[in-house]
Amino acid sequence: MSTEMESFTCLKLSSSRGLAAIVALFFFYLSLTTCSAASPEPQSPTNTIEFIRTSCGVTMYPKLCFKTLSAYASTIQTSPMELASAALNVSLKGAQSSSNKVLNLSKGQGLSRREAAAITDCIENMQDSVDELQQSLVAMKDLQGPDFQMKMSDIVTWVSAALTDEDTCMDGFEGHAMKGELKSTIRSYIVSVAQLTSNALAIINKFLSTQGNQL
Repeated sequence: MSTEMESFTCLKLSSSRGLAAIVALFFFYLSLTTCSAASPEPQSPTNTIEFIRTSCGVTMYPKLCFKTLSAYASTIQTSPMELASAALNVSLKGAQSSSNKVLNLSKGQGLSRREAAAITDCIENMQDSVDELQQSLVAMKDLQGPDFQMKMSDIVTWVSAALTDEDTCMDGFEGHAMKGELKSTIRSYIVSVAQLTSNALAIINKFLSTQGNQL
């Protein structure tokens, strides 16, 4: 009799443990599917590239826009704010590079007084452009809150000022105050960054017009 009772007890315990194991496995599976459902699906590379290509359509230099921003595709995904930040970052790097190149040219030998003065003015303008783009990029990373419109207005103002400074730099080389080759070299540097800044401004304006206070 005791042997039968022991066998029944063991069977009961075994069944209970089996049921507990099944229940545990069920909840484990449920937690996995819940986490999977809650995790956002990553954007496909095709969607991201098409988003960048379409967004660049609002700029004056869409081919340059697409070429320079495609490198940031993994960060941009399909986010208008990340797109605007990337465009600003590209413009800032371009301004810094151009400023350094012009600075190096100012150290060259054989510059006339007018050439040296024009290059000095250009360097100052490009440094102002770099500062304004840096301020814009910092502000772009802090758009949360009720003062979105005000922050975006400041960004637009700074980027517009940066573009004006770049144009002013080129204006200093008009006429016959500078040798043709030197003028052409410096102009190529500034035109390149001015196009990047123009693209950034167009993308930022588009972002401002479509996002509003939806952040």
